[in-house]
Amino acid sequence: MSIFKPFKAVRPVPEKARDIASLPYDVMDSDEARLEVKKNPLSFIHVEKPEVDLPEGTDLYDPKVYAKAKENLYKYISDGHMIQDEKPMFYIYRQTMDAREQYGLVGLCSVDEYMDGTIKKHEHTRAAKEADRIRHVDACDAHPSPVFFTYRHQKAIDTVVEKVCKNTKPVYDFVSDDGIGHSLWLMDDPQDQAAIEKAFAGLEHLYVADGHHRTASAAKVGLLRREQYPNYTGDEEFNFFMTVIFPDNQLKIYDYNRVVKDLNGLSDEQFIAKVKEKWDISEVPAGEHFAPAHLHQISMYLAGKWYFLSPKHGTWDENDVVENLDVAILQKNLLHPILGIEDPRTDDRIDFVGGIRGLGELIKRVDSGREKVAFAMYPTSMDELIGIADAGQIMPPKSTWFEPKLRSGLFIHLLK
Repeated sequence: MSIFKPFKAVRPVPEKARDIASLPYDVMDSDEARLEVKKNPLSFIHVEKPEVDLPEGTDLYDPKVYAKAKENLYKYISDGHMIQDEKPMFYIYRQTMDAREQYGLVGLCSVDEYMDGTIKKHEHTRAAKEADRIRHVDACDAHPSPVFFTYRHQKAIDTVVEKVCKNTKPVYDFVSDDGIGHSLWLMDDPQDQAAIEKAFAGLEHLYVADGHHRTASAAKVGLLRREQYPNYTGDEEFNFFMTVIFPDNQLKIYDYNRVVKDLNGLSDEQFIAKVKEKWDISEVPAGEHFAPAHLHQISMYLAGKWYFLSPKHGTWDENDVVENLDVAILQKNLLHPILGIEDPRTDDRIDFVGGIRGLGELIKRVDSGREKVAFAMYPTSMDELIGIADAGQIMPPKSTWFEPKLRSGLFIHLLK
């Protein structure tokens, strides 16, 4: 059983939605955030990255930062830029990118179901990042931005979503500066809401797609509030957290590519020779397509040339759902033993490039001398992600890159 329930969102008034909507906090640094609010003074970045309203150089974890987030959030409300709906609703959030649409349902999931594993995850979280978001949510007394979940698609849910979108007009419908379309419908009919709740109750599991740190911190704020209010009933808002849940068949995972600064003391020839021990390698003729075409094919760019790499059979456990991932095979059979990268999460010799930037970004980095070698990956599939989560396993770091990113500021869940 999966709990998914409607709530009374705080939302921008329609004429302010485009100006307020912002990218999430973790896709830009402080300098980029300052530029964003100069360009768009109403941007929700004031809440997502409130250091923009404090002196440059302010410690990002200073209590003043979290206090400023709260001040900025409630100023949107007091200034009339945002209002709270009078009755609980689900919301349908459509994103459009390159003519591809994905329809997510916005509602509340259960803290208890995150803690007991009904909501499944596939990534480890880092304590420092969790602590930051816990302080942010706790200070704001709200979930200012949603987490990104998925589920195995269900016709019953699709039918309700399609009906609402066909029979009502969206309250928001705009295109952001990056060309992504954003539309929001209100699902306020009690029968539609009951149908959605019933359909989700029939799902054994929900899955974190993106936003593991936000999910963990939202759940832990709920636990913190339970300690503060030991007579809680379980119906309080802090027992739930805000999610946008998309069906798995509408989502697209992009490749998440790797670049490495050096060859660990090897010459180009020595490196290629070591790679050949566990990989079949072939040079891609000039002018031919060099992107990986299927699972277990990796493209490598070195010294102005592209190569196709395929791992030799027997060099990994093909029956292990994690080891069978291309990112895991590359780490086990090349990055670690040849290039000496033991932990890609902490080694500053490796960097990661989301596939949305295109493989031209890899060429640019290597040709400029900034990096020595690049690896273009075939994208992880949704079936792989869900299979690993179902197995209770954890993906290697930087395995998935989802696009488009959810916008923050279009809906907020107050904890009181």
